[in-house]
Amino acid sequence: MARTRSSSSSRLRYCNPSYYLKRPKRLAMLFIAFVCLSFVVWDRQTLVREHEVEVTKLKGELIELRNSLEELEKDEGKVGKKIRSDVPDDPIDIQRREKVKEAMLHAWNSYEKYAWGQDELQPQSKSGVNSFGGLGATLVDSLDTLYIMGLDEQFQKAREWVANSLDFNKNYEASVFETTIRVVGGLLSTYDLSEDKVFLDKAKDIADRLLPAWDTPSGIPYNIINLAQGRPHNPGWTGGESILADSGTEQLEFIALSQRTGDPKYQQKVEKVITQLNNIFPDDGLLPIYIDPHRGSTSYSPITFGAMGDSFYEYLLKVWIQGNKTSVVRHYREMWEKSMKGLLSLIRRTTPSSFTYICEKNGDSLTDKMDELACFAPGMIALGSSGYGPDESQKFLSLAEELAWTCYNFYQSTPTKLAGENYFFHVGQDMSVGTSWNILRPETVESLFYLWRVTGNKTYQEWGWNIFQAFEKNSRIESGYVGLKDVNSGVKDNMMQSFFLAETLKYLYLLFSPPSVIPLDEWVFNTEAHPLRIVPRHDGEDFKNTGEKQKPKLKLRGRKEGRSRD
Repeated sequence: MARTRSSSSSRLRYCNPSYYLKRPKRLAMLFIAFVCLSFVVWDRQTLVREHEVEVTKLKGELIELRNSLEELEKDEGKVGKKIRSDVPDDPIDIQRREKVKEAMLHAWNSYEKYAWGQDELQPQSKSGVNSFGGLGATLVDSLDTLYIMGLDEQFQKAREWVANSLDFNKNYEASVFETTIRVVGGLLSTYDLSEDKVFLDKAKDIADRLLPAWDTPSGIPYNIINLAQGRPHNPGWTGGESILADSGTEQLEFIALSQRTGDPKYQQKVEKVITQLNNIFPDDGLLPIYIDPHRGSTSYSPITFGAMGDSFYEYLLKVWIQGNKTSVVRHYREMWEKSMKGLLSLIRRTTPSSFTYICEKNGDSLTDKMDELACFAPGMIALGSSGYGPDESQKFLSLAEELAWTCYNFYQSTPTKLAGENYFFHVGQDMSVGTSWNILRPETVESLFYLWRVTGNKTYQEWGWNIFQAFEKNSRIESGYVGLKDVNSGVKDNMMQSFFLAETLKYLYLLFSPPSVIPLDEWVFNTEAHPLRIVPRHDGEDFKNTGEKQKPKLKLRGRKEGRSRD
């Protein structure tokens, strides 16, 4: 190219008319000038042709890329297809993910063999039990796990059961909370992943049966309802009161259902609850666990981030995320930040090891006790930390990491390396197991998943792998997985909880998957680990007009895996 440019510049010099006008024989010079000008025109035409060739080539490449993109987009909606990721996959992560997938297959195949269509498997006796009224709880809870893991054959068989056999017309006193997070959440998540309308139709069916629970003077729902007869009430042991977590943990699912169906009634019911609780919300954002459904006021009762309080605080943050953090959902974030100020007042540290834990509160008295259920909090705090300014963000992220270390040591401190149900803290003695059973709970693994996603620190993957190995060693038997009656002795129980497949194994699988598999800027997990699409919310929404527009489009970014084990 340099030679070509030199030749052209030489021609241009000799083709300058003034070069010849100063010399004799003007006619000859004019002839030479004409010839030289012809060279200039030829050079310019050549350059234009070369440019046109290059443009044509680029246009061809663009068309090829566009066709390739269209082919990729066609593939994205297919069951079990993992869309490509630019993130390199660690060979160790691949091996560990496959081990978790094999564990899921073992649990699922055992359920299919011994308890198909029933709520839960009793592995020791190799029988099923309908602990949720015969709603196929394990099957519905597992749908999105099967989908995410690419277990197509198992997913399709489960889908046929949902379409043809799942019947909600049961004379059964159902927990509104459990039915919402497991069944409504499981069906909606699977709809968002697969775009198969059978799951949305079933979710609407069961949600319609639950709706009368919110027909109270305050809008605070009753927590039990008969699915066939629609009669709601509260359990006798609460003295007629509603439970905080049971009343404040339906918002994600019912808002999503309104968005997917275009019917605002589901969202209106559950958001009235938050409006009422916001009216009585204290400055520290900590609510007692019992609420009067008639007056909408709280009763004197414990404050806890463990059982009966936990997921209310979780949903304040997650509804803000679900709405894409717009101004319409800002009050959820504001309530959550108040609650985090209250949580800081419950933080204590042990001696001599300085384990950080969350106390429970009753009146002005603190109890040095923490449920394993409260081990969801490190993940929640890590997830919400980015919404603060830099200093506050780092403070809360550090707190999340400290709490996660404590929860991990709930596991490491026992002979089986599995955590008990709750722990007490004593001066000079750090922690000791209180209630000593383990029922395959997911909360600690859930927090490790969030902390790994937020920080990129592979230490959390190592901790998760250690917990998985402890489950494999102590809970796996020939016919499924069981809990332990005692984490000290290792004596086994006879129940494979549905959330072991829905949550524990799913979070472990995602812990060893690239962050582009169910990315946290596109999905939000309900409290049963069912991912729901994030859909921005705006002022003046009319679901009747926008329901179809807000139907989420599947873009499940992940890695394409071999299916030799499926």
